[in-house]
Amino acid sequence: MANPESGRDILIERVATAFRERDAEGRVVASPAWWDLAPEDREVTFDLQLLSRCLERAADPKGLSTTARAVLARVKEVGRLE
Repeated sequence: MANPESGRDILIERVATAFRERDAEGRVVASPAWWDLAPEDREVTFDLQLLSRCLERAADPKGLSTTARAVLARVKEVGRLE
C-alpha cells in the first residue's frame, strides 16, 4: 500500500509547524523544506501557518500562539543571561 501523504504534503507540514532550527549562535534558520517547495506551495504553506497560529491562540488559555510562547521563552532566557 502506498503512503497516503505526498512528498509535497510532507514538505508543507514540515514548514508549517512552529518549530524552527537554530544555528550555533541561536539564530533561527529557515527550514530546508522551504526551499524544496514550489512557489505556489509556499503560498499554501503561509496560509496554513496563519490558520495554525489562529487555532493555537484560540486553544491557549492566555490567547498565545506557539510562536508567541517561543518568543516569550526566548526573551526570558536572554534576560537570565544578562
